[in-house]
Amino acid sequence: MLQPPLKYCTEEEYLAFERAAQEKHEYYKGEIFAMSGASFKHNVLQINIVTLLSNHLKGKNCRPFGSDLRIHIPSNSFYTYPDVIIVCDEPEFADKEFDTLLNPSVIIEILSPSTANYDRGAKFDLYREIESLQEYILIDSNSMHFVHYIKNPDATWTLSETRKPGDDFFITSVDFKVQLAEVYAGI
Repeated sequence: MLQPPLKYCTEEEYLAFERAAQEKHEYYKGEIFAMSGASFKHNVLQINIVTLLSNHLKGKNCRPFGSDLRIHIPSNSFYTYPDVIIVCDEPEFADKEFDTLLNPSVIIEILSPSTANYDRGAKFDLYREIESLQEYILIDSNSMHFVHYIKNPDATWTLSETRKPGDDFFITSVDFKVQLAEVYAGI
C-alpha cells in the first residue's frame, strides 16, 4: 500500500502549530514529531534534579528549567524540549514570544527505554551544534547510572560515568556536586 506523501512545513508553521497545541512536538527539517509522555520514575528524577539544581543555583548567574522550555538549534533547524536545561548568563530567545531558548549551557536528558538510543545518538549529534553547550548529561530512569559529556576547549567531548549510590556526580560548569542517591531518592 502506498503511503501518502509527507507534508513538510516551515519553522514558522511549526511554531504557530506548536504554540496552539496541547501536547509537545519536536521539529526537524520540515517534519513534526509528537513527543510521548513520561513515566513516574522519569518525573521523580526530573523533579529531584531540578530541585537540587534550583537550590544550588539560587542567587547565581545560572538557572535550571524543566521540560516546558523549548530550545532551537538554528544551524540544523531542530526544535525540542530537553528534560532539564541550565542557562548561564543572559538567556537568548528565538523571538519575542520568549518560549524558544537558543543558548543552553547544560542539557540533561532522562533516558527511557523508548528514547535512550535517540538521546545517546542522533539527538546528541544535533545538540553538539549548540555553541553555548558545555555539558550533556544522560540520567537512566531504570538503573542508577549517569553518563556525562563535557566539551573540551578543542570542541571534542569527554565521557565519564557514575553508577554507585554513594558516588558524587559533578556538573562542572555550574560547580554542582551531588550524590547519585539524592537524585534517585523516591525511586
